[in-house]
Amino acid sequence: MTVLAIDIGGTKMAAAVVDDDGNVLRRDRTPTVPADPWPTFVAMLDELVADEQVDGVGIGCGGPMTWPSGEVSPLNIPGWRDFPLRARLAERYPGVPVRLHNDAVAVAIAEHWRGAAQGVDNMIGMVVSTGVGGGIVSGGRILDGATGNAGHIGHVVADPAGPMCACGARGCLEAIARGPATVAWAREQGSEAMDGPALARLAADGDEVAMAAFARSGEAVGRVIAWCAALLDLEMVVVGGGLAQAGPPLWEPMLAAVREQAVLPFLTELRVVAPGLGGDAGLVGAAALVLAGERYWSAD
Repeated sequence: MTVLAIDIGGTKMAAAVVDDDGNVLRRDRTPTVPADPWPTFVAMLDELVADEQVDGVGIGCGGPMTWPSGEVSPLNIPGWRDFPLRARLAERYPGVPVRLHNDAVAVAIAEHWRGAAQGVDNMIGMVVSTGVGGGIVSGGRILDGATGNAGHIGHVVADPAGPMCACGARGCLEAIARGPATVAWAREQGSEAMDGPALARLAADGDEVAMAAFARSGEAVGRVIAWCAALLDLEMVVVGGGLAQAGPPLWEPMLAAVREQAVLPFLTELRVVAPGLGGDAGLVGAAALVLAGERYWSAD
């Protein structure tokens, strides 16, 4: 059994053919075109799959969305507002299950199914990248919430006096800690870094502004992790995404904030870890919506 897995984010769109053990057989990716991603997106899919028959399609996409019908309105893709992504893909791949969930939920599923959180019944998988998102596994099953949008950890308020967020609220974790926001804050302090990798290199070399930028973001992530862990009685949080790859400049202040805030006795064993699947997590999790749907898909 093979599944076409799709991972849609604000920076790139990726797709892969995945087998029933979660192995990525082949993959492709294309930059996201925020104004109108559809033409380049379907061209990528057509080249990847060609005339091959797939047994299902799993999609992880940035939110918010209407779930399970799959109309998506990713904050970082303004060209898609109430875009009927699930229906469009069902038209292109008739006769097989087509299942769509939030992209960060897909990462959480992947880490629970085949990654760092195997065997952990209560966890959050989160992505700190162009946006900040998350997915919740509770009691060994994905937690959808009332509308399928459970896990939007990026829109927990980390600082009520913080910057405005694209969602319209002030002080969301995403507005502080997402990659572009971290770089923007550093540039306001005089840094010349143009993107997250450049800022990470400066921080690794001891640049004070770069280190302060990652400390600001890491502390915010750590505080929110601790709050969510207390709310949900978590065993583990898996933190991935492009910015999370910065290493100690982000992780040290993040873990320090977790230790400072997660002081309730039932949180003493909370583990905050890096992903086990790396860059393929979103694709593997999207595939699991079909391949392991008994645990990760409850809509139909």
